[in-house]
Amino acid sequence: MFTPNLIRTIAGLLLLLPGCASYQIGNQSLYRRDVYTVAVPPFQSESLRRGLGERLTEAVMKEIEQKTPYKVSRGLQADSQLNGRLVHDAKYAITENANDELRDVELEYFVEFSWRDRQGMSLLAPQMVQVPAELLNVSEVAQAVHFVPEGGQSRTTAEQVAIQRLAEQIVASMESPW
Repeated sequence: MFTPNLIRTIAGLLLLLPGCASYQIGNQSLYRRDVYTVAVPPFQSESLRRGLGERLTEAVMKEIEQKTPYKVSRGLQADSQLNGRLVHDAKYAITENANDELRDVELEYFVEFSWRDRQGMSLLAPQMVQVPAELLNVSEVAQAVHFVPEGGQSRTTAEQVAIQRLAEQIVASMESPW
C-alpha cells in the first residue's frame, strides 16, 4: 500500500509542481510570441567587394529558419521586416614577412540593422548603451576575423566565417530580453 515515505514524496512533488508552471522548454520562450514571419529584403552594402550584401542576407535568412520559430516570408505578407546594411569593411595587415608579403590579415565588418513590425515599431530589445537619438531604432554589430595566406587560408573563406558570425549576432539580437 502507501507507505509514509511514498506519501511524503508525492506531497513534496505536488508542492514543487506549481512553482514550475511558468517555465518553458525550447527556443520558443526566447522569442516574441506576436511575430510569426519575418521579411528579409537584400541587405545593402557600401562595400566595393561584390556580393557581400547578398551573402549576408542569405546567411541571416538561413539562421532565422534554423534557430528561431519564425519563418522567412515575402515583404507584404510578413509580420515584421529585418533590414540591414553593411556600412564598413576593411582589411588590415597584422604581420608581414621580410618580402612585404602578408602573413596575418584581419578583415573587419560593421553592419547596421533594424527589425520592425508592420506599424514601423522597433522589435529589437532595448540596448543598455547610450546612443544618439537618431540611432535609437538601429542596432549595429561588428565582426573581425583573421586569416593567414601563407597557411593556405583565403580571403573568401575568412569572409564566409565573418558573414556567418554576423548572421548569428543579428539573429541572437532578435531574442526577447530576459
